[in-house]
Amino acid sequence: MITLDGQRIDTAWWGERPDADLTLVLLHEGLGCIALWRDFPERLAQATGCPVFAYSRLGYGQSDPVPLPRPLDYMRAESRTILGSVLDQAGIGPCILIGHSDGASIAAIHAGSAGDARVRGVVLIAPHFFVEDIAITAIAAARDAYNQGTLRDRLARYHDHVDVAFRGWNDAWLDPGFSTFNLLDDVAGIRVPVLQLQGTSDPYGTERQVLTAAAHATCPVETALLDAKHAPHLEAPTESLTLIASFVQHLTK
Repeated sequence: MITLDGQRIDTAWWGERPDADLTLVLLHEGLGCIALWRDFPERLAQATGCPVFAYSRLGYGQSDPVPLPRPLDYMRAESRTILGSVLDQAGIGPCILIGHSDGASIAAIHAGSAGDARVRGVVLIAPHFFVEDIAITAIAAARDAYNQGTLRDRLARYHDHVDVAFRGWNDAWLDPGFSTFNLLDDVAGIRVPVLQLQGTSDPYGTERQVLTAAAHATCPVETALLDAKHAPHLEAPTESLTLIASFVQHLTK
């Protein structure tokens, strides 16, 4: 655990840490946490030779809860007030941000607008840059599964404050005010290389997300469309790890 302003944030490391030239920092999805990365961090450390760091955002996993409702700009707030301080406390220097879903959006915001010189590259897995109808439909279906099905019980295995984790994400996305969410200006501000991984059968977003972002970017962008749904790093792990390892290797030359 690390503590920021009296709140405890759960963290984890994989791989060798001493004097690392480059650390890979994982930012989880809207219902994720450290444990839900599953074996990906260990395999990533092995594939790249870099140490891997992850944390569960406040309200998730074993980290402390937050008040509800979350503000509609909660992803921007994470980049602005939390992420940099977590990197400071963890002693992380040069790094690559690797985000999934909401975590990818947070990574894009941070790389595009935070002015953090530690960030040398960004990997965006199933990122959200704007709101699509397909996402709202899937998120509404998740609400039904949580209220009437087994989703709450399944998530409670991983989150100490499961209602905070789910409601903080779900209620924000389904709020009519969230329809203005748009990160294309942040993408245009990114000055480091970007790798985007998008599943072709993602129920939370279409290929428009990564293709539109690539068109707005002023930095080098590599985009890969993979035979996967919303979690290419788990559903197409070999292809994802190969692409990420190649991206990391290029940045360390």
